[in-house]
Amino acid sequence: MRILLAEDDSIIADGLIRALRKSGYAVDHVTTGADADTALVGQPFDLLILDLGLPRLDGIEVLKRLRARRCSIPVLILTAQDGVDARVRGLDAGADDYLSKPFVLAELEARVRALTRRGTGMPTQIEFGPLAYHQSERCVRMAGQVVDLSARELALLEVFLLRAGRLVSKEQLVDHLCSWGEEVSNNAIEVYVHRLRKKLDPSGVRIVTVRGLGYSLEKPDART
Repeated sequence: MRILLAEDDSIIADGLIRALRKSGYAVDHVTTGADADTALVGQPFDLLILDLGLPRLDGIEVLKRLRARRCSIPVLILTAQDGVDARVRGLDAGADDYLSKPFVLAELEARVRALTRRGTGMPTQIEFGPLAYHQSERCVRMAGQVVDLSARELALLEVFLLRAGRLVSKEQLVDHLCSWGEEVSNNAIEVYVHRLRKKLDPSGVRIVTVRGLGYSLEKPDART
């Protein structure tokens, strides 16, 4: 899952980036409304976390432009403006949720999970063969036992589960897993896939390599 964070308060932004990346999200950060608007035009995101009080272009205008382009990604507004009028303006402009500053990090993370789940159509739990992915807990269980996955491996598996039975290219994996400025080569993607594949081996779930095209996740009964 890839998130764009538009927040000009460096302390808030740094804390959110660390927490969200620890949970396995790829997070890109901008500090002005103009940069947020440019980023949203240039590439797809799974969620926008948007501060209303941005310089150069306020959050409401960023949101209006986003919806005018018929872009339906979920938007979570962050703002120090706690009045009803501010909430109404944001929701009317196309926001999906609203959180006032200061906020509790655990609540923000729960709202992020809910919005990304809604945006992708992901249920709270995905069962794939003997695997069960619990989105709210961000963990995977195999026959009831938690599988020890790193944040990057968990994010990788999430991409595969959302596209189960379809080819996923290395380029798509980079787009969903990596933030701006993060140097990730095709070899690195192969390493991540190899590590995840080894951890899934006991379940019989396979990550199949389709040479020159990408990968596909298959259930145990897909073996030939």
